[in-house]
Amino acid sequence: MILTERRKQFLKKLVDLYQKTNVPVHYEILAKALGVSKWTAYDMLKELEKLGYLIRDYAVNPGETGRSQIVFLPTAKASSLFEQKRSEVISLEEWHKAKTKVLEFLNSLKGCSLSDAVQKVLDEIPKVKVRVAFCAYIIGLFLVYLRKLGGRTEVLIKSLVQNAPTEMRMTMFVGTVLGTIIQTMNHEIGVEVTELVGRYLKSITDLSNHEKEMLSDFLNEALT
Repeated sequence: MILTERRKQFLKKLVDLYQKTNVPVHYEILAKALGVSKWTAYDMLKELEKLGYLIRDYAVNPGETGRSQIVFLPTAKASSLFEQKRSEVISLEEWHKAKTKVLEFLNSLKGCSLSDAVQKVLDEIPKVKVRVAFCAYIIGLFLVYLRKLGGRTEVLIKSLVQNAPTEMRMTMFVGTVLGTIIQTMNHEIGVEVTELVGRYLKSITDLSNHEKEMLSDFLNEALT
């Protein structure tokens, strides 16, 4: 069994739906989105499950107490399929626009509560199509958390990261902030954020040296 264009079309739509809501997708919802019958959608999702692109789960049906319904969510294999290919390197002009947009977006969140700011960043991430820009938004997400930590903790983390070697800076920043949040804040990180961190770490390893330098400069600029 191979991933045909038709199967890929169904998978892409499910990934899009999942990224927008972070909720596993019922086959009827996918059927409506694609304009096909629910049984066509269900059969296609079973095929994609066999190929390793989907995981089956069970959710309580809100309309029927005690009844569960079959839902599907994409695996890492599915998510990575629609990420930027390694050969697609962002131009300096495109990167400048993306960087400026992220920094302006982060500045607009300064008056928001932590939960509102985090949700706004999470809402933006699915719109990002370029790998290095995705990494910039993940850094932005943890800058939001860092501001909440504040005080001496914020100062120490900034100093640690800014003095780290370039190749370690981006992973050290996210890892340090994540570890500090878990240790010092009574705040639930959530499955969505931890999954994004996994994608971020994988994306960092796939960046070119030039892209890593651009992202490191972005982090330095954002920390000042």
